[in-house]
Amino acid sequence: MERNEYFKTTGIKGRIQEAIARSVAEALETFCDQEAEFEQAIEQSGKTFQDCLNEVAKNVGGSLSDIEAYRRAVKFYFSTATVSFIMQIDLCGNNGAPPITMSKSSDNVLSISLDDLLDF
Repeated sequence: MERNEYFKTTGIKGRIQEAIARSVAEALETFCDQEAEFEQAIEQSGKTFQDCLNEVAKNVGGSLSDIEAYRRAVKFYFSTATVSFIMQIDLCGNNGAPPITMSKSSDNVLSISLDDLLDF
């Protein structure tokens, strides 16, 4: 089934399900882009997106965080999968670039020899 058709957010039944449908669909589509095996699990599940939303909405009290909704949706299709959440603040406007104190490789490690200190 075409992914856009599968994650269709019109005609969703249930107040909570309607409220979360769009954001859950977007998250699941992103996860499908990241992992082909996850997309395959959805395709082969035989489950509908409405079924997924119903499961996510189960036992929801007054609120449900986005990350918990995504975790429940992923688990609905792939029980061993996990969802990680990383949140950062960028006060300097680096547009996602790592701060200068972080290094992506160990090549940029600063080292000093105690022998160098003894030369003074």
